[in-house]
Amino acid sequence: MENRNRLTRICIVRHGETDWNVEKRIQGHIDISLNAAGLAQAAAAADGLAGHEFDAAYSSDLDRAWQTAQAIGRRQGLVVQRAASLRERHYGVLQGLTTAEIAVRYPKAYARYLARDPDHSFKTGESLVTFAARIVAAVEALAAAHSGQTLLLVSHGGVLDICYRRATGRDLSAPRDFTIPNAALNWFDVGQGGWSLLTWADRSHLERSLEESPE
Repeated sequence: MENRNRLTRICIVRHGETDWNVEKRIQGHIDISLNAAGLAQAAAAADGLAGHEFDAAYSSDLDRAWQTAQAIGRRQGLVVQRAASLRERHYGVLQGLTTAEIAVRYPKAYARYLARDPDHSFKTGESLVTFAARIVAAVEALAAAHSGQTLLLVSHGGVLDICYRRATGRDLSAPRDFTIPNAALNWFDVGQGGWSLLTWADRSHLERSLEESPE
């Protein structure tokens, strides 16, 4: 019983860069792979976590996260488990479009998107309320299953947005005034007493990687 009350330390890593990230095209549940920069970022994240030990690793089953997780898992000697519950938000009819395209095709939906309307689902997608409930439940279930251990989760920007808000008490509809870099390291403690944010958007491993790259 005591073990169930212990905190679980969790490092959540956003996947490396994709071409759609560069284009500012909404990916959602569309399966996009890493580009060359993203593969390099995944390798740098693996290097950045080399001094840490994890008891288990889970990844969104979307390829951009899975590729990132596999790079880290190989370095750590970890078998990564797929977790569809860690997928990005489903953005419905907005998926596959750039924000500029959305503004033209779906101006009313674009206004809801910018306003972070918590109840709007873009016709066939998830509302922020539904998405947040999915992510919080998924992370807390993994934390409970690995109480007192250290976990690696590889996921998406939207997922990290929800985790940041859950740990800091930020409202879902509040503007995002914090960055969520590709392949950055974000550390949380999660337990029955709630969530704590320990480290956010650590990019030191990415900066070292750039310094070490040949011109």
